[in-house]
Amino acid sequence: MQTATPAQRKVARPRADALRNRERIVTAAREMFVEHGPEVPLDEIARRAGVGNATVYRNFPDRDALVREVVCSVMDRTSEAAERALAETGDAFEALERFVHAAADERISALCPMVSSTFDKQHQDLEAARLRSEELVGGIMERARAAGQLREDVGVGDVMVAVAQLSRPPAGTQCLSVDRFVHRHLQLFLDGLRAPARSALPGAAATLEDLRQS
Repeated sequence: MQTATPAQRKVARPRADALRNRERIVTAAREMFVEHGPEVPLDEIARRAGVGNATVYRNFPDRDALVREVVCSVMDRTSEAAERALAETGDAFEALERFVHAAADERISALCPMVSSTFDKQHQDLEAARLRSEELVGGIMERARAAGQLREDVGVGDVMVAVAQLSRPPAGTQCLSVDRFVHRHLQLFLDGLRAPARSALPGAAATLEDLRQS
């Protein structure tokens, strides 16, 4: 096996450092957007990430680019949580539960409103992350329904709305004070999704298209 030359290692090292810095910026931004909202100064994000302002702007030319990256990374991680649960257990409803609780831990309720208020909703990166999440959750719900685990009269939109509503408030330091209630109430909601249904739901199942049009 051929080993890398010193010159090759010198080239590779900044790339690894740059990737770590980018991850630190995204993590710091996510935390501060949750705590203070999307208008938090970028120099404060740089300070929390432990990098210089120039490093932030080298990775993200403007605030919209950083907010978009944070939202995409959150959607990717919630999708990965559901995928891992499905791979580990083969239980579709357990994968749905993992997705719901992971979405709450990622502060979906604080971050998702930024999609409609701060940048182009049709950006290709955002569309790709959203499509992956929607297809995954939709597929898991269909598997759970086919297995007799999930009631027939709910849609992906119902799940997304419930997660956002039950893990509020949307942003600010107060959102951290309700953590002790969030997962308890989400589990009550999830138990209500199980088949057989105990009652008939009013209206029709909410789709993701319904949410986009509202």
